[in-house]
Amino acid sequence: MVEKTMTITDETGVHARPATVLVNKAGNFESDINMEYNGKNVNLKSIMGVMSLGIPKDAEIKVSAEGSDEEEALQTIVDTIKTEGLGE
Repeated sequence: MVEKTMTITDETGVHARPATVLVNKAGNFESDINMEYNGKNVNLKSIMGVMSLGIPKDAEIKVSAEGSDEEEALQTIVDTIKTEGLGE
């Protein structure tokens, strides 16, 4: 399992459009990919799960991946969070 902690910098937090981009990216991998915020852990391949976290600006999140392509999966999600302007 690999994981990375990030801080959300987008003024509106993780909202529908970037959440959809993340879910679509996560769907390209075989690994289980999860996002954790405030003690709640959800499947990053589920838009309802991601939206249920209600992640605001300045939140600290943890993204983890476990499986055959976990390294590539985690790196893709981290890169997407950065390129979408969601966090660092």
